[in-house]
Amino acid sequence: MRLIPVLDLKDGVVVHAQRGQREHYLPINSPLCPSANVYDVIDAFLQLADFKIIYIADLNAVIQQGDNQALIQTVLQRYPLITFWLDAGYQSPDLAFTGVSNYRPVLGSECCTAEQLAATHNALLSLDFSSDNQPLGESRLFDNSHLWSEQVIIMTLARVGSDSGVDSEKLRYYQQTYPQIDFIAAGGVRNINDVQQLKTLGINSVLVASALHTKAIGKADIRECSLKGKIRQ
Repeated sequence: MRLIPVLDLKDGVVVHAQRGQREHYLPINSPLCPSANVYDVIDAFLQLADFKIIYIADLNAVIQQGDNQALIQTVLQRYPLITFWLDAGYQSPDLAFTGVSNYRPVLGSECCTAEQLAATHNALLSLDFSSDNQPLGESRLFDNSHLWSEQVIIMTLARVGSDSGVDSEKLRYYQQTYPQIDFIAAGGVRNINDVQQLKTLGINSVLVASALHTKAIGKADIRECSLKGKIRQ
C-alpha cells in the first residue's frame, strides 16, 4: 500500500480541505504542522516518512480564481527528488515549468475533457464525485475505460476531510468492474484501519491529508506497517 500525502493550495498557502466546500477552506493549523506555509507542511510530511510522491491540488485553478503556478515552480525546484502529482484545475494540462520535470499532470474529470486527457502526455485521470456523490464532468470520462490511464484516482469529495471513512462501496465497484486498472483512493481515510480496509478491497494507493495532520496515522504506524510489508512508500 502506498500513502500519498496531499497539499491543497489556495491563495498561496496550504488549506484544510473538507467535503469539497472550497469557499470555506481555511489555512491548515494541525498537530502535525501549525504552519500553513507549503514548505513547512512538506517538511512535516517528510518527518513522517521518505515520501517519493506528493499530490498538489491548485484550488485557485480549480475554482478559476487565479493560480499558484509560481509557488509550485519553486516547490518543484526545492524538492527535486519528489515527484509531485499536480492537479492544475482548468489550466492547460501542458503547463510548462522551467528547468524541472519532477511532476505528473492530474486531470480531474471536473475540469477536463476527453480530448485533453488523450492529448496530455503521462496524464493521470481523477474521476471526481461531488459533495452529493454525483459524477463531475463528461459522462464519457466515466463510461469509457479505454480513455483511462493505467492508474485512476477515485475522488469522493464528500469524504474529504469528513472523518467519515472511505467510500468502500464505490471503490469495490470500480475495482471489481475494471480489475486491469490500478485505482487510487481519495477521501475519507481516518486511521490505519481504513488503510487496511482499502488493501482488502484491492486498492494499493491512497491520497491522505487529514489523518496525517491529526496524527491519526503517524510515523510509528507507517514504520510498523512497512516492516510488515503492508505499506510501502
